[in-house]
Amino acid sequence: MAEPEESVLGRVKRNMGHKLVWEELGGSVGDLGTFVPIVLALVLVNGLDLGTTLVFTGAYNVVTGLLFGVPMPVQPMKSIAAVAITEGDPLSLNQIMAAGLSTALVLAILGITGLMSVVNRLVPLPVVRGVQLSQGIAFGITAVKYILKEQDLTKGKTTGDRPWLGMDGLVMALSALCFIVLTTGAGGGGIHECGSDNVGLLEGAEDESITRRERRMREGRFVGLPTALLVFIVGVLLAIARDPGVISKLHFGPSIPHFLTITKEDWKIGFMRAAIPQLPLSILNSVIAVCKLSNDLFPSKDVSPFKVSVSVGLMNLVGCWWGAMPVCHGAGGLAGQYRFGAKTGMAVVFLGSAKMFLGLVFGTSLVGRVLLLSMGCALPWLRLPDSFNKLSARFISNYRCLIFRKIC
Repeated sequence: MAEPEESVLGRVKRNMGHKLVWEELGGSVGDLGTFVPIVLALVLVNGLDLGTTLVFTGAYNVVTGLLFGVPMPVQPMKSIAAVAITEGDPLSLNQIMAAGLSTALVLAILGITGLMSVVNRLVPLPVVRGVQLSQGIAFGITAVKYILKEQDLTKGKTTGDRPWLGMDGLVMALSALCFIVLTTGAGGGGIHECGSDNVGLLEGAEDESITRRERRMREGRFVGLPTALLVFIVGVLLAIARDPGVISKLHFGPSIPHFLTITKEDWKIGFMRAAIPQLPLSILNSVIAVCKLSNDLFPSKDVSPFKVSVSVGLMNLVGCWWGAMPVCHGAGGLAGQYRFGAKTGMAVVFLGSAKMFLGLVFGTSLVGRVLLLSMGCALPWLRLPDSFNKLSARFISNYRCLIFRKIC
């Protein structure tokens, strides 16, 4: 006899049934190193409304966290953003939204018709692992660049070497990096594993002779410490200390979203210049790779290509008409949040609630302050490549063991 289908309310209660609040809070900021710089660039170059984007993306975080039950990230569509801020020929806000709507419609159709599931079955696993690894390496290179060089976010260029001393100097950055490495360990497990959800394939190739002390040394000594959150908070406090006047520039009141009128020319330019290059990345990284990574990390959670592609479609088909930044899910964000302790959807619910609060209370006046916050975001980003490398290496090891067993 088939079990009765679980209600939405029942799924939400089960997904929020987690008591390790500090770990979830720490993991919630694991993806801000991607989110903040791209949002700021779109705000400064293309006139994106920060308050509207914070409210909508915060709502997306809350809903996806409650329904998926995993730390499903909400990230900017990176190819669209890269095209949008191109120096000399940036896209207008309407063209950006047209690109987001076009991409969302294609993904929603692929999900609803079942074609995304077909693509998921056809794409070889090594291709997905390669996408994950390449994203991690790319994020790591960018993070190193953010630390070594001062940035002009409006042009996506460096403006010179970062000084060694000062509140945003290299000494401070390296101190934060050392703190992260010492407290989180080598990246194999610990507070970032999911208990029974992560047994099996991920642990299959591990040497059973590893002692408890060795495992503790590998995983880091400070179990439960919200490392990324602490680094982020310290970065924010130092940034405010450098320019206390930024607090006086805040004013209360949300941004008022406006329904956009997108012309035929906007649709054409947005689709041709931005949506077409975004689609392959969205299909591979935002749907297929994130599903495989989620199922590897949380095998008890049902995260399917159908659900993820429809989720991306619905988010943008609602928000882009009101000027909210085009967004997607992504394996990079999931790895980053997971690496810093996020185990359930509670992490992104925390993050989404904070975004909505800031967007509703301060609106667009946050722009000046968020420029300072970006200093605190770049440092945790350095750990993303570690997540990808460890996951990929462990899967290679597992498949190698399986092959040897078959041969022998």
